[in-house]
Amino acid sequence: MVTKQGFADMPPKVLTIAGSDSGGAAGLQADLRAWAMLGAYGMSVVTAVTAQNSVSVERVQYMSPEFVADQLDAVLSDYGAVAIKTGFIGQTDLIITISAKLQQYGCQNIVIDPVLVTHRGQPIFAEAVRIHYLRYLLPLADLLTPNVMETAVLLNSAIPDPSDLHRLAHLAAELHRLGAKNVLLKGGRDGEDVVDIFYDGRTTHELRSPYIETDNTHGAGDTLSAAVCVALARGERLNTAVYLAHQFTHQAILNGANWQLGAGHGPVFPVIRDA
Repeated sequence: MVTKQGFADMPPKVLTIAGSDSGGAAGLQADLRAWAMLGAYGMSVVTAVTAQNSVSVERVQYMSPEFVADQLDAVLSDYGAVAIKTGFIGQTDLIITISAKLQQYGCQNIVIDPVLVTHRGQPIFAEAVRIHYLRYLLPLADLLTPNVMETAVLLNSAIPDPSDLHRLAHLAAELHRLGAKNVLLKGGRDGEDVVDIFYDGRTTHELRSPYIETDNTHGAGDTLSAAVCVALARGERLNTAVYLAHQFTHQAILNGANWQLGAGHGPVFPVIRDA
């Protein structure tokens, strides 16, 4: 509802703890873009600043743990946040700092998007980062959202066949056993369908959408976890939030599927088109 003074209803407050992507495809830029589209009030804590484009990441400059802590204190002591997601973190001391602050402020509706591989599926961090995710972040995760490659990294296991949905369901349950309350394992395949596996600690659910033939999927994982945050912040049950985010992300991939914004891997574009 809009009055003469402006919007009558306050938007849900959501926070991303993530890196900055100078190319705008992923990271906190993708989160804030999705949240603006979905009518949420987005806030950000910057963990790192990258020099990257559609072809490569040229350099990463990490924020200090003290500065990340200061950002978290500034946001959470004043605005607060109804739902929070993490993205690119990359350093063990940042993981420890973020975990401590989320617990200090009693944060809820925490979505952990474990950014552990490049968009080409290559691991990018040392073993210690994996161990710290398991110890400090998984126990806080109301939802963990790894893709197939990130699942293999977290479990220190062989890369699963994306078409082996039974195996993916088993791996999602294993991540739950290691501490995550719920797991959304992204990137399964079944014929012409993309299948995300959602495990809620009791039941495995398959979320399906038609496969889109495109290389323009950069930022898809960020968009999905951001959309889950908004749905949770609006009071949706987690299974509904995951379903809505899956559909929103499918549309975001479809929107930019035929673009050529740069020389390489293009972005998704989360805009809801009018019917």
